[in-house]
Amino acid sequence: MIQVGIIGGAGYTAGELIRLLIHHSKAEINFVYSTSNAGNPISDVHQDLIGSVDAKFTDTVNTNIDVLFLCLGHGNSKSFLKQHTFSEHTKIIDLSNDFRLKKDAIFNKKEFVYGLPELQKEQIKNADFIANPGCFATTIQLALLPLAKHQLLKNDVHINAVTGSTGAGASLGKTTHFAWRDNNFSYYKPFVHQHLEEIHQSVVQLQNAFNSELLFMPNRGNFSRGIFATLYTTFKGDLSEAKGIYKTFYQDASFTHVSENQLHLKQVVNTNNCLLHLHKHEGRLLITSCIDNLLKGASGQAIQNMNLMFGFEETEGLQLKATYF
Repeated sequence: MIQVGIIGGAGYTAGELIRLLIHHSKAEINFVYSTSNAGNPISDVHQDLIGSVDAKFTDTVNTNIDVLFLCLGHGNSKSFLKQHTFSEHTKIIDLSNDFRLKKDAIFNKKEFVYGLPELQKEQIKNADFIANPGCFATTIQLALLPLAKHQLLKNDVHINAVTGSTGAGASLGKTTHFAWRDNNFSYYKPFVHQHLEEIHQSVVQLQNAFNSELLFMPNRGNFSRGIFATLYTTFKGDLSEAKGIYKTFYQDASFTHVSENQLHLKQVVNTNNCLLHLHKHEGRLLITSCIDNLLKGASGQAIQNMNLMFGFEETEGLQLKATYF
């Protein structure tokens, strides 16, 4: 059994990591670190774990564990790693955006590999340090990468995506307050969302000559979890050709699937899946992409990366059924 440490244990992503890890056959939680909750039962914060977890939060770090998950706010992972030195065999998976871009990937002699398995599974298998992708970035990249692989992104891509309130984290803010979010809908950071850089980085990795715009409109939905994204761009081929490109690209992917039917969000909530659907209208291809922002968009993908790094079955601990009803 590998020994696991979690930093920033009180947030939503940490709660989901704990839920997944307690059912993982090859991993054991060594500690869950939270300075603000040290000494308190983990199940007092993550109340869905009552009866499943008896451990308490700690403000002490075991630096000799096998793998460390960093579930800290953006910008805080670098600060934490400056203050703590872990053993040479400790692998690190960071769930913030601190190391996702190539210009930020090397830190304190550690080189972080971008952890999107559908893009670079072999690099992840050989990595010691992983930068887990963002939730919007995962949803959108998985919709675009097959086209980029075939050099087919010839024009601007129009992207509209709606995320649940958990995407904003556990700390209460104006736009996550129930009275504001309920029966409401809004956009934010139009055209300038921080995930655009990592999306563009991955697209260019496959289609070096891509020089069009990714026109991204992120939205807040009045639901708790999930991301529903629609993207469209020009495509000269017919629908069967597009389906062939996507199904071939994802033929060995454990969690990304092309559906013949139109999608809805309940199909992916509580799973590590990304579902894709294609629709052709005149000269445009519409791609729908759906994930659970806390699982495939964060903690589930982090476990998927851990499995690859340690040579476990990629699906270990992640065979989950959607919360459909």
